Amino acid sequence: MQARFEGTGVVEQEDCRALGLVGPAARACGIESDVRQDFPSGIFRFAQVPVSTWITGDVFARAYVRWLEIQRSVAFIRSQLQEFPDGPIQKDIEPLRPEHMAVSLVEGWRGEICHVALTDEQARFSRYKIVDPSFHNWAGLTMALRDQQISDFPLCNKSFNLSYCGHDL
Repeated sequence: MQARFEGTGVVEQEDCRALGLVGPAARACGIESDVRQDFPSGIFRFAQVPVSTWITGDVFARAYVRWLEIQRSVAFIRSQLQEFPDGPIQKDIEPLRPEHMAVSLVEGWRGEICHVALTDEQARFSRYKIVDPSFHNWAGLTMALRDQQISDFPLCNKSFNLSYCGHDL
C-alpha cells in the first residue's frame, strides 16, 4: 500500500518555494517552515514542537509529515501538562485602539493562517481578513498533478486536504 503513495503527486522543493506553499505541504518538500518556530508567541516562546519534515514531496511525504506532527504534538501536550505553571489561565485583554491595524500569524493544522484586522475611529472592527493556508497550497495540488493520471487526482487532492472555501477567504 505504501508504494502507491511514493512517487505520486510530487512537488519539487524549488516549486514549493517559488509558489510559497505552507504547512505540511511545504514541510513534505523538506522546507523547515512553521510559524510556531519562525514567529514564536505564547508558549512557543519557551517550548517548541520539533518541525516535522520529509524530502520527497509526494503523497507519502505529506501523510508522513502529518503522522510525525501528531506524534510530536501529543508528546508536547503531555510535557506541557506536567510543567503547567501556577497562576491565572486567562488574562483580560486591552480594548481595541482606534484606527489601528493588527496582523497575526498562527500555525493551523493545514499551515500558516494570517489574520489582519483594521479598526475605525470608534475602535470597532472596520475590516477583518483571514488568509487560510489553502489559499497558498492550491497551487501545490496543481503542481502535484502534472504528468499524473486522472486516477491519481483523489489521492493527491486528499493528501493536501485543502479547504474549498478557504481559497476565497
